Amino acid sequence: MLKVLVTSLSLVLAGWIILSGPSAISDPAANPEDPAKEDLTRVAYPSIAGIKWRPQFIRPQDTPDLLFGKDWPLVARFNRIDRRHLYPGMTIKVPEKMDDIRNYTPLPREYEPARRHEKYIVVNITEQWIGAYEYGKLVFSMPAATGKKGTETPTGIFRIDARHRNHTSSLYQTDDNSAQYPMDNAMRFYIGKDNVSYWIHARDLPGKPASHGCVGLFDESMQKRMYGIPEIPVLLDSKKLYDWAVGENEYEDDTGELEELEDGPEVEITGDLPRVLSTTPYRSVVQMSNN
Repeated sequence: MLKVLVTSLSLVLAGWIILSGPSAISDPAANPEDPAKEDLTRVAYPSIAGIKWRPQFIRPQDTPDLLFGKDWPLVARFNRIDRRHLYPGMTIKVPEKMDDIRNYTPLPREYEPARRHEKYIVVNITEQWIGAYEYGKLVFSMPAATGKKGTETPTGIFRIDARHRNHTSSLYQTDDNSAQYPMDNAMRFYIGKDNVSYWIHARDLPGKPASHGCVGLFDESMQKRMYGIPEIPVLLDSKKLYDWAVGENEYEDDTGELEELEDGPEVEITGDLPRVLSTTPYRSVVQMSNN
């Protein structure tokens, strides 16, 4: 009887571990359904081909600031990952020289299609990156998490037509079903034929495509409110883009409620999901660095 009970409890525990793999809202852990598993060195971004890097295995005692000091935000951005999802057992990319990524962006510094626009947003799905342009010049850019396989982010030319600083998902809830999933600093750019809205908003960034179609950006203030960590929020990209694109300098006072907008910035979304390699590419990187 005891053996049967232990077996049953083991099965329940195993099932819970699988179901609690990271999604848009879950606790950070290896997801058995994720083809990259916990090895982010296998997520191939074309823009890093010329940057020498090494794999870094994360041990239980490792934290971003202990590993990289004040440069930890550079490494986080390079890997498109937030601190909450940097957990023991995973492997990330670390540049051989931090100076190589201080001004890293996979997007062009000048973009001709944006030249006639005061504000223009580009989302590159292949690079998992988003950029803000003013009259064709890149003013800032940041990592993103777009739709995963099966729920890809739509591509094309869109326009921001609504803002909602305190938006929450109408479809997805937090893990404990106590609240709708938060989508702070939300900007709507598309409503599908099924009446599902697509937004650029705050979310968790696990280092790869992960959403149900929206475009997610760093926001550690939201994470602190929802999860209690990090103690001191640093990565606040969703607020930065929101303020630049649809903030009070551009429109009237922001009540925090849903507001439809006229003449919002155009949003161009291009590319395909990044390739996930079957093995780590580190060997080829070492060979390249020795040439």
